[in-house]
Amino acid sequence: MRGPRVAALALLACLAVAGFSGISIHAVAETADQTTTTGSEAPKTFTPKEGAEKFTFQAEVNRLMDILIHSLYSNKEIFLRELISNAADALDKIRFLSLTDKGQLGETPDLEIRVKVDHENKILTIQDTGVGMTRDDLVKNLGTIAKSGTSAFLEQMQKSNDINLIGQFGVGFYSVYLVADYVEVISKHNDDKQWLWESGADGNFAVSEDKGEPIGRGTMLKIHIKEDAQEYLEEAKLKELVAKYSEFINFPIYLYSSSEVEKEVPVDEEPAEEEAEEATDADKDEDEDSNDVEDADEEDEDEEEEAPKTKKVKETVWDWDLLNDNKALWLRSPSDVSEEEYTNFYKALAKSDHEKAAAHVHFRAEGDVEFRALLYVPERAPPNFLADYYGHKPSLKLYVRRVFISDDFEELIPRYLSFMKGIVDSDTLPLSVSRETLQAHASLKVIKKKLVRKVLDSLKKMSDAQKDTGKDESMDEEDKAEAEKYETFWKEFGRAIKLGIIEDAANRPRLAKLLRVRTSADPEKLVPLDDYISRMKDDQKQIFYLTGASVEDLQKSVFLEKLIQKGYEVIFFTEPIDEYVMTHVTEYDDKKFQDASKDDVKLGKDDKKGLKKLKEEFKDVLAWWKELLGAAVGQVKVSARLATSPAIVLTSKYGWSANMERIMKSQALGDTADRSYMKGMKTLEINPRHPLILELKRQFEEDKESEKAAAYARLLWDTALMESGFEIEAPKEFNSRIYGLLAQAYNIQGDLGISAEDAAAAAAEEAKEEAEEGTSEEEPETPEFTAEAFANAAAEVAADLEAEEAPPKDELR
Repeated sequence: MRGPRVAALALLACLAVAGFSGISIHAVAETADQTTTTGSEAPKTFTPKEGAEKFTFQAEVNRLMDILIHSLYSNKEIFLRELISNAADALDKIRFLSLTDKGQLGETPDLEIRVKVDHENKILTIQDTGVGMTRDDLVKNLGTIAKSGTSAFLEQMQKSNDINLIGQFGVGFYSVYLVADYVEVISKHNDDKQWLWESGADGNFAVSEDKGEPIGRGTMLKIHIKEDAQEYLEEAKLKELVAKYSEFINFPIYLYSSSEVEKEVPVDEEPAEEEAEEATDADKDEDEDSNDVEDADEEDEDEEEEAPKTKKVKETVWDWDLLNDNKALWLRSPSDVSEEEYTNFYKALAKSDHEKAAAHVHFRAEGDVEFRALLYVPERAPPNFLADYYGHKPSLKLYVRRVFISDDFEELIPRYLSFMKGIVDSDTLPLSVSRETLQAHASLKVIKKKLVRKVLDSLKKMSDAQKDTGKDESMDEEDKAEAEKYETFWKEFGRAIKLGIIEDAANRPRLAKLLRVRTSADPEKLVPLDDYISRMKDDQKQIFYLTGASVEDLQKSVFLEKLIQKGYEVIFFTEPIDEYVMTHVTEYDDKKFQDASKDDVKLGKDDKKGLKKLKEEFKDVLAWWKELLGAAVGQVKVSARLATSPAIVLTSKYGWSANMERIMKSQALGDTADRSYMKGMKTLEINPRHPLILELKRQFEEDKESEKAAAYARLLWDTALMESGFEIEAPKEFNSRIYGLLAQAYNIQGDLGISAEDAAAAAAEEAKEEAEEGTSEEEPETPEFTAEAFANAAAEVAADLEAEEAPPKDELR
């Protein structure tokens, strides 16, 4: 069964690309793989028309088919949504072209979509009067999936298995394979003949000139429905799907459907026998009452002449039924639109029955520039939104006087808000097909400015709802859901708002109102800046913040010691983008932002007299320490910000923080030439009350040339660097100083810097000396053991035994 499957995907593949810019109506057939279909019949096959040119599908056909069959099979109905949406795109294109050339509409001025069912042959036909496709369009758009959107679609499908992605990546035409095993595409473009594209989903397709009935202009898809998808040949099902997915399509959608009507038809004349019986009855009546018979007969005759000889019967009538008669939602007053209608319209825009909007913005702008707009804030971020931030296209459709112009207008909304979906319809912009003309039009800038303001106002309302309801623990479920909306929005689009602060100087104060931050008061909770401001101390003039890799690291930072001790709250920033954001946001609510790691921090009223006295006491030590460290440090001074740590390293007001240095070093393409300039001069601040500092001062005063004091001073500098988040410039020297301290602790004498070669030579020399000492001592000689020596020894033993009393022979043995 692999062959049909490959073909299907292939067809799918090819047709999909039209993603479709050129195709107006699309329908496809899925392969009848026995493992995924329930029908008993084998897939339909086709024989290309005589003289047709044959082609083979290209690219990742098998891979795409697997995803379609296994991931989308449970929701086959989306095929109709995608095909009608593509048909509407084709109609938009021909209407756009007709703005400057009325001849484009030709003899087919009506822009519409028609759906028809052939029950006998099990064919669903979808036809539009859109722009149509040339022969080359058919081969290119329906014969390959070698377009960037396809690869992205495949990758995202494997990650999320989300059926709604099929519309977002322009591969919606492929979905027709969920219900069909054979497709015919008949298309007529104004610049070409009428062509037929056909494929039986067997890995090949054919293109030939269509000699059948002319369709005028546009595209007709004949979808041969599979056995397990026969429900899509039912009128009621098709009406349900159009109402569900395509209710707000901006073109009429007609379905050829049947209805029963009552109709009066003539009644046949009564038989002659019945008339004779009636005559006999009339004679009997006449005998009974001769006086009244004549009058009665006259009345009966009058009634028979007046009564119509007809009857009512039910008759089936076929006609085109309009399925979407709703007025464009954005043209209506917001007070006249229900929440359900807003929801359904968003589903139509997003091409998704599951995706939801967090909020909508519906308004009409009047004055010099008039336009209507209906925009939605999605509940979830688009796939790869930030990963492809500069390549992401906006999702707004621009209309001019109800005429679709473009859905790819980057000038309509700033990049950081390009996740918004919706429609903008202007009465001021010119009906021009020149993109450059529109881009340069002054009204477009006004529209963009008002759109941004309205969107940010809407987000501010969401933000305020969270802030107001978040404090009330007794709120109901509806209020809780409202409060959670902005929390969800921030998780999805928070970094987009931060990018807006960097890029959009005009709206920076508004965007700052939308920020959510973590603070030292409750690091687990995200709060607005207004909450921080409300908790500031009376004498606090600055908003303290600190940047780092994580909240956990920042909570242990040496920079917080005195701030926390004095009761100040500090904002924690942990995303790399935060460093850039804080260079653009200098104040909020007339309060200056202050990096707690910089040397210009003001901690309120300090003991100036006491500090001045300490500076005088440590004057010589500070000067000696500065000279010892040389160019590595800008200055060494007594600190008023340390509580428990002996020393800290700060950067100048306009220099990079330790976190920024780390970020810049991690950039593969960063320019190292500017690093030394941007780092700024470092300042070493010492805690004059710390025991280590006091001992160092004592050693220096005893011996100003003390190597031990110098080693301790350098070691304190290195440890302060690390604790402040910086990297040590000479780690080898730092390690040597640590080893030296360990040697002193273990009372190890001599040079610790012995090399491997020196160690080996020393070991060899020691072994040689031991050998020489061993040979100088006198040792007894060991007699040589031979047979002759053994015999002599035995003879001596025997002689000794004879001299004594000889033992019994057996004992001797």
